[in-house]
Amino acid sequence: MGATKQNGFTLLEVLVALVIVGTALGASLRAVGSLTANSDGLRSSMMATWSAENRMVQMRLSKQFPAVGKQTYECPQADLKLMCEEEVIASPNPRFRRVEVSVYDQAAPERRIVKLVQLVLNQ
Repeated sequence: MGATKQNGFTLLEVLVALVIVGTALGASLRAVGSLTANSDGLRSSMMATWSAENRMVQMRLSKQFPAVGKQTYECPQADLKLMCEEEVIASPNPRFRRVEVSVYDQAAPERRIVKLVQLVLNQ
């Protein structure tokens, strides 16, 4: 009787396939981790923008001409503890004031998340 040929994969072929699949899964996990971190940053940026825009809208609706100066106050959004720094600067035209609202994370106050600027008209 002659030798019969068996069909199937060799151990080497299976190991090579496992290495390829393992590498692909590792890259996928790194990509998912990166997307999660990016999502947190976008969420913080969106919340900080809302805080700054809220202040700008309050200023427009009050129809009061803001005094020149700088002030810092808490401006939390959802579960984020944020600090807003509002600076009112005189402009060359006395009817206008430049208002800058910068938003910082209380946990990392050296890192500005967003800065909005608008001109306010004295009516």
